[in-house]
Amino acid sequence: MQPSLAVVILHYGDPAVTSALHRQLLDTDPAWADRIHVLDNAAPQPYPDAWKRLPENIYWKGGLEFCLDHFRKAGCSHLWFLNNDLTFRCPPPVIERAWQRLRVLDRALGEVGAYHPALTHNVYHPQMAQDGRLQVSRVRLLDGVAPLLNLAAVERAGGLDAPDNPVGYGVELWLSHRLDMLGYPLVVDHQVWARHAYHKAAGNDERFWKLAHACQDVFLKRTFGEDARERIKALQEQREDFAAMPKPRRGGA
Repeated sequence: MQPSLAVVILHYGDPAVTSALHRQLLDTDPAWADRIHVLDNAAPQPYPDAWKRLPENIYWKGGLEFCLDHFRKAGCSHLWFLNNDLTFRCPPPVIERAWQRLRVLDRALGEVGAYHPALTHNVYHPQMAQDGRLQVSRVRLLDGVAPLLNLAAVERAGGLDAPDNPVGYGVELWLSHRLDMLGYPLVVDHQVWARHAYHKAAGNDERFWKLAHACQDVFLKRTFGEDARERIKALQEQREDFAAMPKPRRGGA
C-alpha cells in the first residue's frame, strides 16, 4: 500500500478558531485541499464547512477513535489529528513539509509510530517545546494536540485502550508509550512548529473539567501505575536530539 495521509481538524467551540487553522492549511497547502477535513464534534456552534458533523459530542478521544477507524478503512496509512486551537508558525508549506520529513525519518530511524510538530511552548510536556537549533528529537512520550499517527502501528499497539476515559486526557500518553515500547520511534520535529492556545475549546466549562480530571486520574493509574506522575516525568526527560536530519539507512525503503 502506498503511504497516504489524511488531515483532520477537530471542531468544538468558536467556529472562528477552527476557521483560522482551516484557512491557514488551505493557503499553505492548496494541493492537499481534498485531504484536509474538519470534524464537527456536535459543537453548539456548528462549523459551516465541516466534512462531517457528529450526532453527539464524543470528546477528543471519541473523535480520534472515529477518525482512526474511518481513515484506516478508507485505505489511508497515516492520520494527522489536529486540535482546532493551533496556529502553525513554520514557513509554508506545512503539510507537505511535515509529510516529506516524516518519510525521511521513516527511512532513517525505522517506521515512525507517531510524529508531532514542536510547540512554541508546552506547559505540560517540556520535551515538546521547539528548539530552533535542532532538526528533530526522538522522545519517549508525546503530548497529543497534533499527533501524526501511523495507523498500522496504532492498530498493532491495540488502539487507544481507553474505555475508562471518555474525554481523553492522558490517552495520547498511553498510546505513545505503547508505540515506543513496541519499538516505533516517536518524533518531535523542531522545523515544523505551531503555537497552541491551551483549553480554548473547553473554556470555563466546570462540569467538563471535573469529568476530564477525574477520568484522567483513574486512567493514568490504571495504565502507568500508582506512581504514574513520576513515571511520566521520567519518560519526559528521556530524549535524543538531532542537530542534523538523520540520514536514511542503507537499503531503507
